[in-house]
Amino acid sequence: MKKTKVIVILVSLLAICSIATIAALKFSYNKSNNELNSPIEKITHELQINKVNVPDESSKVDKNANGIADPIDIVNSARKEAEQKTIYKDAYYVEGYPPGGEGVCTDVIWRGFEGINVSIKDLIDEDIKENIAQYKGINGKPDSNIDFRRVVNQDVFFKKNCIQLTTEFNEGDINNLKEWQPGDIVVFIEGYEHIAIISDKRDEDGIPYVIHNSHPFASEAKLSWFNNPIHGHYRWKY
Repeated sequence: MKKTKVIVILVSLLAICSIATIAALKFSYNKSNNELNSPIEKITHELQINKVNVPDESSKVDKNANGIADPIDIVNSARKEAEQKTIYKDAYYVEGYPPGGEGVCTDVIWRGFEGINVSIKDLIDEDIKENIAQYKGINGKPDSNIDFRRVVNQDVFFKKNCIQLTTEFNEGDINNLKEWQPGDIVVFIEGYEHIAIISDKRDEDGIPYVIHNSHPFASEAKLSWFNNPIHGHYRWKY
């Protein structure tokens, strides 16, 4: 009997010691974690990211009197393509316009300009009629169903009717970065024909995004991600 009592007492003491040890270790673990996390959180909170602030020198003209500057109207209208992820689909459409939800890079442009009530199709069709020799891409055979949706034709039109700006893009050069303003148009010809609209969005280094449509769908991408030479950089005469 005495032996049994001794065993019970020893087992009880062992259980109490185990519980006490686990509690002590848990407290020590939590305390050390808190002590470790505290300075890390403090450093993270106090750490400042050096963001490059590029001056907004875009036009503040508001011809449609909607309370939003025209360049931003263009951006907002074009951005709808990226937001709904318009599918990239290269096709010919009778009457010219593709249905909503599909299109190519040039469709981002005319859809963007709808934001300031400007019909790129009508303007290009009219200019081709008056200056057909300047549009080498149509080979003397205009087709209003597709001409306004060709990169080379949009390039000719914008070159004639916009302010031509630098085609140099230099990361880290704020004087160069501010040359790229919301609503500007950027054209690539060498390597592949592509066209996009400069967004009002920039990364922490001041690099602008562009709104464009390239397979598989429309999106916003950093200008610095494009490796092909920039052929044209245009700004609408607001």
